[in-house]
Amino acid sequence: MIKEFREFIMRGNVVDLAVAVVIGAAFGAVVKSLVDNLIMPLIALLFGKPNFNDLKFTINETDFVYGFVVTALVNFLLIALAIFLFIVKPMNVINERLSKGKEEEEEEDTELDVLNQIRDSLRAIESGPSDSSAKPASGSNDS
Repeated sequence: MIKEFREFIMRGNVVDLAVAVVIGAAFGAVVKSLVDNLIMPLIALLFGKPNFNDLKFTINETDFVYGFVVTALVNFLLIALAIFLFIVKPMNVINERLSKGKEEEEEEDTELDVLNQIRDSLRAIESGPSDSSAKPASGSNDS
C-alpha cells in the first residue's frame, strides 16, 4: 500500500498540481498586495474610505454588516481582472501564435504532398506500358 501511494505521489500530474497550487498561492499573495496597497487606495480617493467594511443596515436593533461582502466582492473582481490580464490574455496570445505556426507547417506539408503526388503520377505515366495506346496523346484531339 505504501508503494502504491508513493507511485501515486510520484506521478507527473500530482507533482504538477502541487507546483501549480504553490505558484497559485504565491501569485495570489502578489495580486492581493496589489489590490490592497494600490487599487483600494484609489477606491478610497473616490469613495472616501479604503474599503466598504463599515456599510451596514439595522433591522430591529440587529446590524447586518454587508460591507465586508462588498469589499470581498470588489477584491474578487479585481483579482480576477488581474489574473485575466496578466495570465489568461498572454497565454491566449502565445497559444494563438503557436497554432498559427502549426497551421503554416500543415499548409507547407499539404503543398509538398500535392507536389509529390504530381511527381509520382508523372513518373507512373512515363514508366507505364510501352505501347502507344496507354500513353496520352500529346496535342491531339480525338473528337
